[in-house]
Amino acid sequence: MMEPQAQSIAEAGSEVFEGTRGGQTFIDRFFDITARGSTGRQEIIAGITTFLAMVYSVFVVPGMFGKAGFDTSAVFVAVCLTTAFGSLLMGIWARLPIAIGCAISLTAFTAFGLVLGKGLHPNVALGAVFLMGLVFTAISVTGVRSWILRNLPAGVAHGTGIGIGLFLLLIAANDVGLVVKNPGPGLPVSLGHITSLPVLMSVGGLAAIFGLVRRRVPGSILIVIVAISALALLIDPAVAFHGVFALPSLSTPGHASLIGAMDIKGALSLAVLPSVLALVMTAVFDATGTIRAVAGQAGQLDENGRIINGGRALTADSLSSIFSGLMGGAPAAAYIESTVGVAAGAKTGLAAAVVGLLFLVVMFFSPLAALVPSYATAPALMYVGLLMLSSVSKLHMDDMVDSMSGLVCAVFIVLTANIVTGIMLGFCTLVIGRVVSGEWRKLNVGTVAIAIVLAVFYLGGWAI
Repeated sequence: MMEPQAQSIAEAGSEVFEGTRGGQTFIDRFFDITARGSTGRQEIIAGITTFLAMVYSVFVVPGMFGKAGFDTSAVFVAVCLTTAFGSLLMGIWARLPIAIGCAISLTAFTAFGLVLGKGLHPNVALGAVFLMGLVFTAISVTGVRSWILRNLPAGVAHGTGIGIGLFLLLIAANDVGLVVKNPGPGLPVSLGHITSLPVLMSVGGLAAIFGLVRRRVPGSILIVIVAISALALLIDPAVAFHGVFALPSLSTPGHASLIGAMDIKGALSLAVLPSVLALVMTAVFDATGTIRAVAGQAGQLDENGRIINGGRALTADSLSSIFSGLMGGAPAAAYIESTVGVAAGAKTGLAAAVVGLLFLVVMFFSPLAALVPSYATAPALMYVGLLMLSSVSKLHMDDMVDSMSGLVCAVFIVLTANIVTGIMLGFCTLVIGRVVSGEWRKLNVGTVAIAIVLAVFYLGGWAI
């Protein structure tokens, strides 16, 4: 029942984005849709799929900021505007299928670490976000982030993708209650309520994606998300219809607008600057690793393994944090959920642009967006996580030090629930392993420098 609807959207979009009877329009040429082996219909479906996979952020981010005293209505609008700005910039300027939004990990650090932990005023925390964006952009524009990408060893680069895949599996499984924190002694996690509705829906949805993809049904992931959401509306009391339309609110009674409210002077104090550094360092490796993983999954790497339009992609990512600080939101970063859209066929910036436009729209349809439960998007995250594990085959096991350091990176990304920690351990074990094995000539200055900087960052206690 849902498939014809998805097809009708795609067919309507194809006339706009691809022209009729094989003709190429300006937009087709602009995004290189045909050149990259895609279609307007495919990009639209993939963009919608990415949107559905990451729309949870408009509820999670305001929820965390709300606990720290922020106006949740204003943060909701800030998240929508930041995601729209970043995704449109990435799609139209960098022309890559990578969506940008307020990073959940950095949101948690800002709300619980800075405001609730250190007692900073929310406006000072927003000033820290703005400063982080400025430094982040300077690092991107000057080429430091590109330099980091060029010096990512093959093992660590592939290990980052594997680790993020495992991370996605853990996030999705924990979110629906399949894997939970172990309240007793023993291992830190245990089996959750396997017979609960969210778990059954998620596992069933994952299996359905396997079957639909095997049958080569277009928009398989989107079909499963919509189908589960519709079924949840019928059988899950927690999923209720609360209307369709609601005007966005920049502030509620008793709260001032967060737009332009950041306290930069307060953020420049010696007590806050180390936290700004922590935000920058985490964003550099977390977001950079994510961008490379998504671009690689989408096949947007050149013959040298570099991201196509990588400089623009990194700059778009960092500029979004400046914009977010101005709007009153959390630090922005590339969303790993973009791989869900890639799995649905995204290959061009049109998919990211679709995400940006949808987040502008969702500001006015917040009640409708709430209809998509977490267990509707969990199968998509699990599926993408499984797909990313295929990078194991790209590890060169004949180079043991390189491949093992990559596996260290992958495993500890999920064991520590921190992408940067995994990357740090991957770099350090690679450098030490090369030296001990007598293969130090295989190291370059960049790899050693990154390893030292990351080690100092962690030994200094600045890591998030």
